[in-house]
Amino acid sequence: MTASRKNPWTIPLAEGPVSSFADRLTAVIVGGVAVVIMWSLSTVAPDGRGHGTHEQLGMDPCGWPTVYGIPCPTCGCTTAATQLVRGDVFGAFVTQPFGAALALIGVLAGVHAWLCLLRGRSFVDVIVRLPFWRIVLALFLLLWVAWGYKYLVWQG
Repeated sequence: MTASRKNPWTIPLAEGPVSSFADRLTAVIVGGVAVVIMWSLSTVAPDGRGHGTHEQLGMDPCGWPTVYGIPCPTCGCTTAATQLVRGDVFGAFVTQPFGAALALIGVLAGVHAWLCLLRGRSFVDVIVRLPFWRIVLALFLLLWVAWGYKYLVWQG
């Protein structure tokens, strides 16, 4: 095992699965999108109802509660993400576990992208080695569990 392989999560850029340019471009895009989204979320205040924060970003109110009388599957995701970006990790998971998990993944991906850029490490290598379908399945299950939880605590 070479010295560069001691930590399998951070291989040198030259050993990555794609060209250095493609790796760098991917990291810049992921890191840039994370910064823009985190900045956008930091400009709004989490709605005290636990949902509806997206309306402060110019989006329409969710129609699910009006039509069905229950929260939508992603109800509270923006509110949870806003709380997480402001450092209220516990409050974010209490508000909407799925939204908090997505926000946390986004923050971690952004931080990892910038660290890879700064340290000359491959960003794409980590992405291609993650158990993609297991993560997707876990997030899908979390979405349904979080929707049930949101339904139980729903106050309209």
